[in-house]
Amino acid sequence: MTHATPTGHDGAPDASPSARPADHGRFAYQPITRRPGYRWPAGKGLAVYIGFNLEHFAFGEGLGARLGPASPEPDVLNFSWREYGNRVGAWRCLELFDQLGLPTGALVNTALYEHCPELVAAFAARGDELIGHGHTNAARQSDLGEHAEALLLAGCRERIATGSGTAPAGWLSPWISESRLTPDLLAEAGYRYTLNWCHDDQPLPMRTRSGRRLWSIPYPQELNDIPMLVGRAMDAAPFTDMIIDNFDEMREQAMRQPLVMGIALHPYLVGQPYRLRHLRRALRHIAAARDRGEIWFTTPGAICQHLDALAEAGQFPGDAA
Repeated sequence: MTHATPTGHDGAPDASPSARPADHGRFAYQPITRRPGYRWPAGKGLAVYIGFNLEHFAFGEGLGARLGPASPEPDVLNFSWREYGNRVGAWRCLELFDQLGLPTGALVNTALYEHCPELVAAFAARGDELIGHGHTNAARQSDLGEHAEALLLAGCRERIATGSGTAPAGWLSPWISESRLTPDLLAEAGYRYTLNWCHDDQPLPMRTRSGRRLWSIPYPQELNDIPMLVGRAMDAAPFTDMIIDNFDEMREQAMRQPLVMGIALHPYLVGQPYRLRHLRRALRHIAAARDRGEIWFTTPGAICQHLDALAEAGQFPGDAA
């Protein structure tokens, strides 16, 4: 499945010009300019979705984005800033999504079923897709061994099915953290797609050791409020301009081939009132294009269903080989 790093006689990595670097073995290279075409429902070229992260963090330990410098634990400043998203920010964003009639793909830490079940229930009640996102974002999935990782994937899937009535089809690892076996374990646990890989603007099938199909659906690492607003300290207005510019450019590109544009949001960031004001501007711009019939505003799960139907009909161009 995966390829080891070539080594020389002394055991060190082989740096000769003819050596092949280690490869993941999950899919082959294929330039986006040389792919056969297909379309999204109703002949649309651009599929747009919101990946809305609903996360819970441990108090006094573990990982978490920070507003200010890390303090000795318990780091009340940064913990309470993140918790604002569950108590206030997510609910204000829900109001905006309702006003514009926008579905979301809600990325759910299963710890929320005990911490704030009302929040998960509110997204489930409006028909949003619930996507597995680990138990808590205080820990990395990549730190687990194979058995423990398999238990995490199965346990989160069962908890969402029990708590909200439908088992998730998709997965996003906390902190996009994978082991070398994660795609295999996802397919074996019953997941049909992953959002972990950001290598393309089109969904692609990934090879798995069982041979079960696992789609990689694009999830953005730049059109994402954490790396932009936290990592690059970008203000809300230019982040909104970024969303609009990205959308307008991809809408033109999608006249030639089908593309996917995700928008990754976290309520403790975009749910702050001054940022929400700017996010409203971006989502109104995209919703207006939807209302004109120019795009498919959807969820990752609906994208997966459409791809499955194309593949079953023999209409999806290419495979993971």
